[in-house]
Amino acid sequence: MTHKGQNNKIIFGLKVRQLRNERNLSFAELAERAHMSVSYLNEIEKGKKYPKEEKIKALAEALQTTPQYLVSEDMPLSLAPIETLLQSNFLNELPLDLFGIDLSKVVEIIANAPMRVGAFISTLVELSRSYALREENFYFAALRSYLELNNNYFEEIEETVKQFAKQHKIPTGYAVPADYLGSVLEKKFGYKIIDNGLEQYPDLKHIRAVFVPKSKELLLSSNLNALQKSFQYGKELGFHALGLKERAYTSSLLQVKTFDEALNHFKAGYFSAALLMNREAFTKDIDTFLKLEQWDNGAFLSKLMDKYQATPEMLFQRMTNVLPRFFGISKIFFLRFIHHIKTDKFDINKEMHLHRRHQPHGNGLDEHYCRRWVSITLLQDFQHLQKGENTEGVPNVMIGAQRSNFYSTNDEYLCLTMVHPDGKRNVSVTLGILIDADTKSKIRFLNDVSIATREVSITCERCGVMDCAERAVEPSVIQKKEQRQRVNEALKNILDN
Repeated sequence: MTHKGQNNKIIFGLKVRQLRNERNLSFAELAERAHMSVSYLNEIEKGKKYPKEEKIKALAEALQTTPQYLVSEDMPLSLAPIETLLQSNFLNELPLDLFGIDLSKVVEIIANAPMRVGAFISTLVELSRSYALREENFYFAALRSYLELNNNYFEEIEETVKQFAKQHKIPTGYAVPADYLGSVLEKKFGYKIIDNGLEQYPDLKHIRAVFVPKSKELLLSSNLNALQKSFQYGKELGFHALGLKERAYTSSLLQVKTFDEALNHFKAGYFSAALLMNREAFTKDIDTFLKLEQWDNGAFLSKLMDKYQATPEMLFQRMTNVLPRFFGISKIFFLRFIHHIKTDKFDINKEMHLHRRHQPHGNGLDEHYCRRWVSITLLQDFQHLQKGENTEGVPNVMIGAQRSNFYSTNDEYLCLTMVHPDGKRNVSVTLGILIDADTKSKIRFLNDVSIATREVSITCERCGVMDCAERAVEPSVIQKKEQRQRVNEALKNILDN
């Protein structure tokens, strides 16, 4: 059924329901007058069924209206919010099936109070337009919720990776060479890989790869290193192995057309990371890492990053796959910060929270993130090194750890952060683990005195720590709240006297 057809069902059902209520008819009474079963009438009102012409005529007669009114897309004023909602295509674009929600159930809820529920959702749609939120914002939010509900672990993809690796004899205990994956793409799937294929397109210099479906050419950026090539090859293999048809042809999503496109992009990326970091081998290495008595930057680099030739983001994302599933460490978050060096601005452009919404999270109000987070302090340290006289000594990756106590809460996190350059900006990725009794028993290096402990907050504007040397701006949100309290107290004194 097309989206328009589904909308027709919804509109028709809502009209029948409204007219039945206006005529004070029960289900049984209307069903008897229209010569149909109560169950069939119920499915019509829920938007599940669209009756044939003779049934429409019978319903129109029983409801004292015309067939033309019932089948038209015109909505009465009382259902105007529903019309706005359906025209926005909001319901049809939500991936309700991923969450086990039947669209008819949503329609039923709306039908019970169309003015209130419809107006509420229409308001959300209008707000999104007013604040320039595009459809893809909804897609990515829905995708993130889907990942969080599944603890970012997908057994069916893991098993497909296992079978694919076996079929194509891909190494499983160490880094997979980029050339090997490239040869699988070319020999088994007919690709033509073109190094520096994007060189003649200066406007695409920020894109890592473009797949041309007609010629099966994979055009690569000249800036890609071996790790990035491996990941791109793995993603292309993932689209084939998982049978994903609806996809974007750029390495990163520039403009998302449908939710399936965003979901398939994620699945292909998940496949690539699982292919490059074999589940069994990686899980054993993480077990060894967690049993270290002391935090060791070098061990983290050599035993994990170097072994699997993984980027910082790939490594942390893979850890979010296995920690909840195989170690019972599920209260975790992932953040990616971008440091815009010219403006000295810090933005979160990717985040994920497992088990619950954690304290460190994105803020879309253009506020200043707490400069005490290791995510930001490490970015500042990295930039300082880049500005130094000996730039040849600047590492490719900088690693740090911190125990973060969140201001005015009982929450404390172990935060592991890695910083690396990305073009004309620097990027930090952080894996945060909530510290509780269970975590303490599973991470032996947690009490290592070399790991600094700091009190942190969300943003400077909302932070009540007054003696903070790192503060970027005044706590304006708290100041406004205090001002409102003083106003309320003054008014209370006047009225009580």
